Amino acid sequence: MLELSIALPVKVQNGGLFISRGVGRHPARKLTSWEIIFVEKGTLTIQEENRVFTVNAGESLLLWPNRRHVGTEDFPADLRFYWLHFDIEGQPSELEGFTRLAIEQYCRVQDASCVVSLFRQFLTEQEKFQRSAALEFLLLLILQQISLSPGSEENKDESGTTIAWKAKQIIRTQFHLSLSTSQLAKELHCNADYLGRVFRRTFHLTLTEAIHRQRVRSAEKLLLDDSASLTEVAARCGFNDVGYFRQIFRKHTGLTPAVWKRRYCKEHINSG
Repeated sequence: MLELSIALPVKVQNGGLFISRGVGRHPARKLTSWEIIFVEKGTLTIQEENRVFTVNAGESLLLWPNRRHVGTEDFPADLRFYWLHFDIEGQPSELEGFTRLAIEQYCRVQDASCVVSLFRQFLTEQEKFQRSAALEFLLLLILQQISLSPGSEENKDESGTTIAWKAKQIIRTQFHLSLSTSQLAKELHCNADYLGRVFRRTFHLTLTEAIHRQRVRSAEKLLLDDSASLTEVAARCGFNDVGYFRQIFRKHTGLTPAVWKRRYCKEHINSG
């Protein structure tokens, strides 16, 4: 989250409207300036350092200075987004007592039409021969509109918890398939980074850990069948590699699948 004061001097570099031709992707860059992106139409998929953001229409993304960002997917043909580079002069710590703007890095904007209107005014003002302070004023208005938004979906406890439980249900029923955070997020129509955060907040473990736990539980039951080989058990639980299956199984149970099978399969038969 970026926190800045309305009294904090900001300096606009430049801005623009990107209209996709359906080819290419966002180039890899590491800039010294801040960049605010607002998607008017379509979906922009971009990675900053090790975090991937899927920014849909009506959502904004704040890219931090000195962090590498790059597009991870080709631009869709219907993509339109506004962008604006700016610098911040001074430090927020020097401005105690001033009203602050709290801008989430990724969020859904409450009034998208207002943000579009402000960006259009900004571009019109930018075209004027003589530069004026109106550019900085419009930038602050844009940032203010974003700060007034509901915030990142992560702050919506109810909706975030609902999505987390939906993800858990998918894991319970589809653990044997190829599952990943990005695939779950796509199925639930949300950002993968956001899904990972709300899931961890709700269940105190990562999505990968949850998938592994579910697969190991299923493997424990299948190993009771003395006729099933480790390769068959691994495949039926969603593991394509037996070696990796052994590694994850041991991590969660403290035993290798073979040792677990010898120990508990016999107990199961004797207790029948």
